[in-house]
Amino acid sequence: MRLRMDRLLADHPFAGEILRRLEEAGHTVVLVGGVVRDALLAAQRGEEFVAQDVDIATSASPEEVRKLFADWHVLSVGQSFGVVVLVAPRGGQQYEVATFRTEDGYSDGRRPDRVEWGTLEKDVQRRDFTVNGLVATVEGEVLDWVGGIPDLAAGVVRAIGDPAARFAEDRLRMLRAVRFACQLGFTIEGATAAAIRTHAPRITSVSWERIRDELLRILATPRSGEGILLLDDLGLLEPILPEIAALRGVPQPEAYHPEGDVFTHTVAALRVADGLWDDPRLKLAVLYHDVGKPVALARSGGENMGGHCGIGADIAAQALTRLRLPKRDVEWVVHLVREHMRVARLPEMGLGKQVRLLGVGEDERAPSGDLPRRYPLFADLLRLVVCDAEASAHRARAWHPLLARTVGLLVHLRRVCGIRYARELFTGDDLLAMGLPPGPQLGEILDRVQERILSGEIATRDEALGYAAELVRGQR
Repeated sequence: MRLRMDRLLADHPFAGEILRRLEEAGHTVVLVGGVVRDALLAAQRGEEFVAQDVDIATSASPEEVRKLFADWHVLSVGQSFGVVVLVAPRGGQQYEVATFRTEDGYSDGRRPDRVEWGTLEKDVQRRDFTVNGLVATVEGEVLDWVGGIPDLAAGVVRAIGDPAARFAEDRLRMLRAVRFACQLGFTIEGATAAAIRTHAPRITSVSWERIRDELLRILATPRSGEGILLLDDLGLLEPILPEIAALRGVPQPEAYHPEGDVFTHTVAALRVADGLWDDPRLKLAVLYHDVGKPVALARSGGENMGGHCGIGADIAAQALTRLRLPKRDVEWVVHLVREHMRVARLPEMGLGKQVRLLGVGEDERAPSGDLPRRYPLFADLLRLVVCDAEASAHRARAWHPLLARTVGLLVHLRRVCGIRYARELFTGDDLLAMGLPPGPQLGEILDRVQERILSGEIATRDEALGYAAELVRGQR
């Protein structure tokens, strides 16, 4: 089997330069891993393929690579493991170049205790899965010592060699197996799956940062709903996402949720998201949107799930902090979880309150009519409501009126000059000038005045001052 290297490297001329220099210097050099796998898979499916990342392996030592590319910027990110990163002279594209190596002794379940330079065939044997163990020579010939080509044709994720040994070497590989199954649309081979089930309780020995990164990659695939089911089936869900595992068996009113329990509904909502969006942050919100229901149901004595949004927001905050998600992303997801039921009632709110909810997280630099850019947080709330509704009996009846009202809100905001205008027309300083002391009353009056401005009932500063004066007199 042979790849067209000219096509493969058309968008990566500097990768071609790396291959040329290493070969002309007398070193063996190959493309390895995902780029070969994905090029073969695209050819198998009759699809166009554009290489995103190009990883290179060579018989040259890291020192030899550095000397050979002394005119390039070289990053020393893993030289003790035989890896250097070459930065292209133009464009800044980074290319990982790894020396053929063998590894031994994984006492921490992550890194090898010993690394020695080796042969290409030995290097392939230490890798994780057969479909990632394929290499292509400079001429495009594909070499397969691990059975990757038949597994690629069969759509199978299979560990190289003894799966128990592979997962003992790096336990994160258990999550990587799920990720590749979701990314490629493959199944996990039986012995590999059995080894994951055996080793699954040890996944928490991996750092939460690495677990987070793999989880986000799973969510970014078009099969994240299947990924959650697969994590559950393999015994990985409970240790890394216990809050989601706790949704299993939690009943819901059949009239609204004929699909089943909260866990089934959550997976169904993720499947809707899979068909529409690939943003892992949004999918985290979908994953956690009903996480408060078990606690809410227990608090009500099994009668209802009232208050589950606020409870879920607190649970999501704790879980995402445990996963070491950046603070801004935690706050983003928590807001979506907390407000997803409230935004569904948007058409029932007063106009001022509608505008306030729309304006949370507003980016004033974006065009006023561009909803996703100007109001990205609200746009994600809409997306979450669509996923939630389409995974229940409500379907378009829940989100269509909301979408229609949002369009009307954008038109209204242009008429009243926008949210910023309301904030600047009347401020807390005006109330202080009226003699109202700082405190809750000031905040309450300010909110009421600005809601009138946002609803269009107040159009001038004099009107705002007059209405505020009435409120202040009433308070006194």
